[in-house]
Formats: sequence, C-alpha cells, structure tokens
Amino acid sequence: MQSRQVFQQSIQIRSSATVVERCITEQDLMHQWLNPALRCDPIGEWNTEVGGRFRFVIQIPMLQPALKSVVLEREPGLIVWGFDGFFKGSDRWECQPQETGTRLVNQFEFEIPNPLIAFGFNRFAATWTKTDMEAQLRRLKQVAERQYRRSP
Repeated sequence: MQSRQVFQQSIQIRSSATVVERCITEQDLMHQWLNPALRCDPIGEWNTEVGGRFRFVIQIPMLQPALKSVVLEREPGLIVWGFDGFFKGSDRWECQPQETGTRLVNQFEFEIPNPLIAFGFNRFAATWTKTDMEAQLRRLKQVAERQYRRSP
C-alpha cells in the first residue's frame, strides 16, 4: 500500500521575489544552495518552463540514483517539478511577496511505489530528508539575500 507523504516548510527572505525565483531557476545559483550530494542536470538545454526536463542525481559513490523530473507548472514566482523514479510526486516552490521581502514555501509531495525502498526511506532517511530540506532553504536564503544586496 502506497501512502502519500508531504514535507512542507517555509522561510522568510530579505530579498525580492524576483531574486528568490532566480535562485530557484538559474543553474549557477541553484547549485550554490542545493545539497552538495545532489546534482541537477538538464536533459537537453536548461529550461525551467513547462516541459523542461531534468535529472536530479544523488551522488552516492558507485550508485548515483537519479530522479527524472519535468516542470509541470510555471508562472511568475512559482515552479513545480514533477518526478518519477524511486519517488513519484512533485516539488513545489512558491515565492510569496511580503512587505519585508519574500516568503518562500517549498512543498515536497511524494509516494514511494517500492515497499522495500519505502520502508528504508521511512526508517532511515525521512528525518534526514526533512532536515536537509530545511538546510537547503537556509542556504537558498543566504544566496538570495547576497544576490539582492548586489542588485542595483
């Protein structure tokens, strides 16, 4: 039996929503905050519009499992990646402009079709994944605030 899981967190960033969005959608900025064990490679040209395809590779020596991903939704301040592999689901990033900057909401919604992988994930990796997602948001905040200070 598959069960859908949702991990959601948000962070307040002292930056414009436009700069925060660039940090999520531009390759060089994304790789500044992504977990160093995770790599995002485009399939073809880098394209964060609907239909853009990517491969998120977990850089584990000798294994390097990957999730194929496609951009499902895209509008100003919003990007949703859908993925299929050992996880099936979506990763939603939404920039919400605020008086003091931007509230960034990240929602990772997924199921794990293979019961053995699901057991292993729930037993060993779920807590680490939540913690890592929070750490990524803190790193993204640093990148966005640094970029915002640099902008004219």
